[in-house]
Amino acid sequence: MAKAKAQANEKQLKVTLVRSPIGYEKSQGETARALGLRKMHASVIVKDIPAVRGMIAKISHLLAVEEVG
Repeated sequence: MAKAKAQANEKQLKVTLVRSPIGYEKSQGETARALGLRKMHASVIVKDIPAVRGMIAKISHLLAVEEVG
């Protein structure tokens, strides 16, 4: 029962790729792919955890991020 409550309270982020990683360091494109962003203007919902926050920080100039609950 505790797990169900913990999952319901987890914050999530909606991440959208708004700029192309082409022309930037290769690892930045790989980071976008690791987040699940394959195409321009594609959005994914990810958990708000430190690992994901680090990935977002690395390519923040390519992304639009908003909180979703």
